[in-house]
Amino acid sequence: MADLAQALLRSAPAAADPASSLARLLKPRSIAIAGASPDPATMGGVVLANCERFGFDGPIHLISPTRDEINGRPCVKSVDALPEGVDALVLNVPRAAILPAVEAAAARGVGGVIVFASGFAEGSDEGRREQDDIAAICNKAGMALLGPNCMGYVNYAGGAALTFEPAHPQPIGDRRNVAVVAQSGATASGIRSGMLGRGIAVSLSVATGNEAVVHASDLIDLVVAEGTANAIALYVEQIRNPRAFLRAVRKARDAGVPVVMMHPGRSKRGQEAAQSHTGSMVGDYALMRTAVENEAVVVVDTMDELFDTVAILHRFPSPPVGALGVVTNSGAIRGMAFDFAEDIALPIADLSAETLARLSTLLPAGMEIDNPLDVGTTGFTNGGIFGQATQAMLADPAVGAVLLPMAGGGPSQQRSKGDSIVPVALTATKPVAVVITGDESALDAEFVAAMRASETPLFRSPERAMRAFAAVARYAAALDSVSDRTPVATGLTGWGAPGVKPEYVGKDFLRRIGVQVPAGDLATTLDDALAIAARIGFPVVLKAQAVVLSHKSDAGGVILNLRDEAALRDGWATLMANVGAVALDGVLVEQMSAPGLELVVGARNHPEWGPSVLVGLGGVLIEALDAAELLPADISHARAVERILGLRGAKMLGEFRGKPARDVHAVADVVVKVGAAMRAGLAIEEIDINPLMVLAQGEGAVALDALIVTGA
Repeated sequence: MADLAQALLRSAPAAADPASSLARLLKPRSIAIAGASPDPATMGGVVLANCERFGFDGPIHLISPTRDEINGRPCVKSVDALPEGVDALVLNVPRAAILPAVEAAAARGVGGVIVFASGFAEGSDEGRREQDDIAAICNKAGMALLGPNCMGYVNYAGGAALTFEPAHPQPIGDRRNVAVVAQSGATASGIRSGMLGRGIAVSLSVATGNEAVVHASDLIDLVVAEGTANAIALYVEQIRNPRAFLRAVRKARDAGVPVVMMHPGRSKRGQEAAQSHTGSMVGDYALMRTAVENEAVVVVDTMDELFDTVAILHRFPSPPVGALGVVTNSGAIRGMAFDFAEDIALPIADLSAETLARLSTLLPAGMEIDNPLDVGTTGFTNGGIFGQATQAMLADPAVGAVLLPMAGGGPSQQRSKGDSIVPVALTATKPVAVVITGDESALDAEFVAAMRASETPLFRSPERAMRAFAAVARYAAALDSVSDRTPVATGLTGWGAPGVKPEYVGKDFLRRIGVQVPAGDLATTLDDALAIAARIGFPVVLKAQAVVLSHKSDAGGVILNLRDEAALRDGWATLMANVGAVALDGVLVEQMSAPGLELVVGARNHPEWGPSVLVGLGGVLIEALDAAELLPADISHARAVERILGLRGAKMLGEFRGKPARDVHAVADVVVKVGAAMRAGLAIEEIDINPLMVLAQGEGAVALDALIVTGA
């Protein structure tokens, strides 16, 4: 069957439209259920019951080899007996029956198929081959397929629930809503339930399973194209087509639909779990995260953050760049807010003099007017203070969002707070959220109803809310960065044969893109070396140059700090003796660098995620402190400076133990130029500048060594 699969994939017609087949599957006019049952406790029985609960009024075709009817509905014996052109077919049958059923579905012109069965790519090599065969048949026929190893979907907006989990209709009306896409069925269910439990409408919830045919990117495309959701909550264990995914989330970003994604795989064990769960071959998590965040995907690390960030962004999908304003009625919460904001790198806004003056008119004389603002006992006698203070902070250009973490008080006090806050939140263009402390203590029902009706995010933990606001701030910055990108380098020439380039070739390239390298030149004789040294000045360094000497120091191919002609002659002889019979291109003669701080700048062009640039502290610090940042290759100079100053150990870039502050702007310049070159279409696979010697502020940064690898 593997040969058949490949043949079918090669001959797949260009006219096949997977978007239309996916739309047929998710919004069916007709449904078929293989493995239907009258028992509502069985998987097939649940699917049928869901159709009836949702009031599906199109044809429902039941397939059972042993029954003539189920609950008064007639049955056919096999998929072959279905009428032509059924939109959605649920295959609740054993794995062994899936392949022939899919073949029959393709022959009958079925729009899309849902496969619950497991044991495919996530189970074994044989299962993967069988899954590939099924995918080939679907692709040839232009037929969508959810799964295998999936739980199906619930389409609240479209009035269909083809899943083996009991589902009930949830009216959406004109409320803002969220689409849920998850490779894990249990996680899709959990996210959907969590959203509904918080009063957030869900338009669509899809579990994609192994994604043999339909990927998460296809669903993002469909949701954005149909305009059916205000935000997308996404759980993925492997992005199987990175380029299609980046295109999809770019469309979502441009359409103003935030995508909030949780993706396990930061740890080695997390990668192993993902592979065993959905048959994924997890790639480089850091490269993935850099690429998707560059397209304004909000990547979160916990399920709590996923729920909480979506709760804010589905209501406020276009947050402005700015720091957090905080209004509370507790001095303790105020102090904790300062500490926790610093822990999670969430900026607290410095309020303008005008804002401080306005706030001072709202509170009794003698109270501290600051951000976070503690209104003290004023809030117990004047509930309007919360809305008034929020409005004042929202008007401040430095404020990007306002959080109100507070003790709620009794029912009447909660209602008073709600009456004050809701009108402001309803008209706010910046995110506003409320926290009532007290964990699971009961809240006034009328207050909660008012919060939900106004879609004002309501939390019970200040820390959870602040983590979510940190994610929202990242999203705002990512949106802002879209118009602040470095263009691709132009006017650069290509390369000869692919492979590792010797250092002198790499440095010549760096010089051409504007990166500073030591003065020097390539010598092929001792007389050449003496002439070069006389021209550039002593002390000098000698470096043997050959492709096979990528680790020159280990082979004795580097001689440092030669201070005069005699030392150079001795150094030349020593170097030649060390490298022995190695055929050299020559010897690089360079000025010794002034002392500075060693950094590393590297770049990689990943075949799927594209180029990215790494910057980190040099020597052992990059590993000992995890002192490195992976940056998008189109990052602007200003944003590169921000990220470099955010490195672990970045204190060493400032005045440190008698050393001068380092030229961070020069480092950012190198990052930007290397990134622009990586995108210039020169088949560069890697650039490694190690070390980049960073001199005192205003004096620049010099690439002391360079390794470049090119592809075909």
